[in-house]
Formats: sequence, C-alpha cells, structure tokens
Amino acid sequence: MKLSEYFEKTRGWGVLATADATGKLDVAVYARPHFTAEDDIAFIMGDRLTHKNLQSNPNAAYLFMESEEHFVGRRLYLTKTGEEQDEELIKTLERRKYASCEEDRGRIRYVVHFHIDKVLPLVGSGD
Repeated sequence: MKLSEYFEKTRGWGVLATADATGKLDVAVYARPHFTAEDDIAFIMGDRLTHKNLQSNPNAAYLFMESEEHFVGRRLYLTKTGEEQDEELIKTLERRKYASCEEDRGRIRYVVHFHIDKVLPLVGSGD
C-alpha cells in the first residue's frame, strides 16, 4: 500500500518533532499529513514554536500511532521544502471545520511543505 493511501485510510494520532538551530527540541500534536506527491507532504501550522523552529532548522520527524493497534504506525523523517501563507488553500486542506470563534480571528496559519526522506515503522528499524 502506498504511504498516501495508508494515511488516507488509517486513523490515529501523530506528533511532529522539530528543533531550533541550537538543537532545542519541541514536540507538538499534529493531524495526519496532507500528501502533495507520494514523497511530499504538508501540514497546516500556526505561527508557534514548531513553525519558528523550522525557520532555522528544516529537519523534522513525524510519529504516527494507529488508534486501532498498539505500537503500530509510522515514523517519517522530513526536510522542509517550502511554505505558503494561503488561507484559501488552508480552507481546502482542513479536514475538520470549526465554527469561527473570536480567538481564531486574525491568527496566522501556514501550509508547510516537506519532503519525506525516510519512512520507518513505529517500532524497530524496519529491517
């Protein structure tokens, strides 16, 4: 099964790990990635620490754990390839639609693109 199909069909939760230029780490909960090509994905992110870290260090890792199975999932090793601030694109990518609330008005969001450098199972080396 292609990786894009896996993420389309599989439910679960994920975390995105980034580090700044000095190596200080951040880990944040993120939804399933949006595939732009089989080896390229994107995440919608706000103007927070994860986004800030990616300005000085383009490397990230995404860990996805399936909701149905224990210790089953994927680890993606990523390199940022670009970003865009396009609210219309974000609206087309959003999987969940929230009613507009006062605190969300005016917040800055980005579509951040990554190349998938390596894919490993959740546990083990994949050998």
